[in-house]
Amino acid sequence: MKSRRWIGLAALVIFCVWGVTGCNRGHLPSELGKVAPAFTIHDGAQTISLRQYRGQVVLLNFWASWCPPCIEELPSLLALHHRLPNLVIIGVSIDQDPQAYRNFLLENHIDFLTIRDPSQAVMHSYGTVQIPDSYVINRSGHIVRKYVSAQDWNSPEIVRALSSTLNANR
Repeated sequence: MKSRRWIGLAALVIFCVWGVTGCNRGHLPSELGKVAPAFTIHDGAQTISLRQYRGQVVLLNFWASWCPPCIEELPSLLALHHRLPNLVIIGVSIDQDPQAYRNFLLENHIDFLTIRDPSQAVMHSYGTVQIPDSYVINRSGHIVRKYVSAQDWNSPEIVRALSSTLNANR
């Protein structure tokens, strides 16, 4: 009986340690300060490469048309796109169905840059395991902020942080 208790306690400790160190969705994820992983996505209709936007501030947003939190944050993301036109927003959708993706773009009047990556390769290269997830990449190509889950992209704190990044190193 004692050995079962010790095994259970050890498993609990291992799970807690993994939860603290293995989860990278917190306030200071390990990606911060690192060079953003380079990528090129071709979805049949267009090709987008992160390299194209070097020297610009990029908000990289991973999303899908079937994701309720992604849909929840979409109106504020669209408003942010119009509010901060110098911010490059790249939406990377993990939708599998190309027609559902295109219909969603049309129905929701999405006018920021977006591309479909059904392989989820780019998302995984950033360490994202749950969407929506967004990364702010500065002009030198470094990740300076990670936003986890749905955001109100028009909150004063977010607009201030993005404006500060846009105004840095001009």
